[in-house]
Amino acid sequence: MADKPAGVQVHRIYIKAKPQAIWDAITKPEWSEKYAYGGRASYELKKGGIYFHEASAEMKAFGVPEKCILGKVEESDPPRKLVQTWHPQFTPEMIAEPPSRLTWEIREHEGGFCTLTLTHDTTGAPMVDGMVRGNDEPNQGGGGWPWVLSDLKSLLETGKRMAG
Repeated sequence: MADKPAGVQVHRIYIKAKPQAIWDAITKPEWSEKYAYGGRASYELKKGGIYFHEASAEMKAFGVPEKCILGKVEESDPPRKLVQTWHPQFTPEMIAEPPSRLTWEIREHEGGFCTLTLTHDTTGAPMVDGMVRGNDEPNQGGGGWPWVLSDLKSLLETGKRMAG
């Protein structure tokens, strides 16, 4: 995974939901544990606010630390835009890489759907870049952002996760 140079990844998905519902699913702990890899995301939604993601029970069973992703909020404009740093704590090698930067943008359209665009700047963090890019094994922790966003869409549109 680390042999490709890191850069900027842009992931875009269309979700039949209101902007506030998408915002809440991203930023509220009671929502974040319902999709993707589980665990609880906690945000202090102000400039300089703390962000952390707690590992799910399954992740902890694999030796992932309690606070498995750390960061800071750089910009919070609910329910339209969230900019944050993102620093996984999974391995000593990932901890040694610099924090990357996430930008979540939600744009509402006529017809009751929104565009959710996630831009992940992984410059200088090739291990993180490879991890979040995703591969064909989402159930083994390899789905990256495509898996996370697809599961979020499924949950918001149907009330159910894609799997599990």
